Amino acid sequence: MQKPTFFILTALAARPLHGYGIVQSVVDLSGGELTLRPGTLYGALDRLDQQGLIEIDREEAVDGRLRRYYRLSDSGAAALAEEAGRLRRHAAVADHQLGLRPGVAGGAA
Repeated sequence: MQKPTFFILTALAARPLHGYGIVQSVVDLSGGELTLRPGTLYGALDRLDQQGLIEIDREEAVDGRLRRYYRLSDSGAAALAEEAGRLRRHAAVADHQLGLRPGVAGGAA
């Protein structure tokens, strides 16, 4: 799973959000490492919707413009949980290997 997809799904895990809310949440969740441009975001949202990972929650008119809210689907939650587990396993392997470096406390001499 690519980083933008991971963070979009993560942003939607807690509650439905509209596009700008997703952008802001992704910035916050990624510690500022990832900023989504509108073209990237809406292309990703269309793809994730087609894949069944997100769903349209509702639409509302704000200042004459339609604001669409998205939510994480059950399939999206399962995919996100699987990816989070994969990342934890990979981080554990990296931590273990780093602990084996000579001169590191607890590592080989």
